Amino acid sequence: MHYIFKNNIKKYIMSVLVNKNSKIIVQGFTGSEGTFHASQMIEYGTNVVGGVTPGKGGTQHLDRPVFNTVKDAVEQAGADTSIIFVPPAFAADAIMEAANAGIKVIICITEGIPVADMIKAYDYIKGKDCRLVGPNCPGVITPGEAKVGIMPGFVFKQGKVGIVSKSGTLTYEAADQVAKQGLGVTTAIGIGGDPIIGTTTKEAVELLMNDPETEIIIMIGEIGGQLEADAARWVKADGNRKPVVGFIAGETAPKGRTMGHAGAIVGGADDTAEAKKRIMRENGIHVVDSPAEIGKKVAEVLAVLK
Repeated sequence: MHYIFKNNIKKYIMSVLVNKNSKIIVQGFTGSEGTFHASQMIEYGTNVVGGVTPGKGGTQHLDRPVFNTVKDAVEQAGADTSIIFVPPAFAADAIMEAANAGIKVIICITEGIPVADMIKAYDYIKGKDCRLVGPNCPGVITPGEAKVGIMPGFVFKQGKVGIVSKSGTLTYEAADQVAKQGLGVTTAIGIGGDPIIGTTTKEAVELLMNDPETEIIIMIGEIGGQLEADAARWVKADGNRKPVVGFIAGETAPKGRTMGHAGAIVGGADDTAEAKKRIMRENGIHVVDSPAEIGKKVAEVLAVLK
């Protein structure tokens, strides 16, 4: 078993969420985005077993079978992981279809899904044995094993550093800096920046905290919401078992204005970058003030540990 259930976090063998044994399908397989990124995933060595495009079942695309439904892909190809490149108007339905078909890890890349649709999808999957990552996220990568997303695979080297991030760009930046320090990544999880997402910062940090391969965690957040504060408090309550290096983007953003991600809006005193960094420091997290300092700080903390 390579996937993780929300209520069964500690029972797994290797890696977090995805690995070389994951059987991945692409929803929206034959569209332009699905085609481009699926081909990149296949080139990386990811085990893509097919894709779903209604009405095109029984055909081939990128030398992989196309199925009419996710249920068909599960039954015929043994799919257990799905990545969604479906247009915003239909993406919530795609999430629910994957959950209903028995997919265990659902990674939704689609940006701009209506909030009302995501509320419906979020409520629907709560009772299912699955984990949703995203939407509006770059995906998940376990370097050298599986790239299930849109991240540039060459940036990520294998190692002992776990990454959790709201920002795709800063995920890549952190991975690049880690590599420049001669280190590498266990799994990087891009959780997405929408107001309603499946896996929270705290849940993603918890997955990496319980992963025996991960020695240190990078947690990248941004203004708006309470996700980083909740994660920081959980890290301390959990006994600070592994060091966490944190960064919060959006320090210069004007209050009350959405910046970049739909979830990045300061609604209260604890939503600002300064407040989040203070809470993180109070809970034992090694906070840096610039993304340029992430790699160096990780190396410093690891050096002290050894």
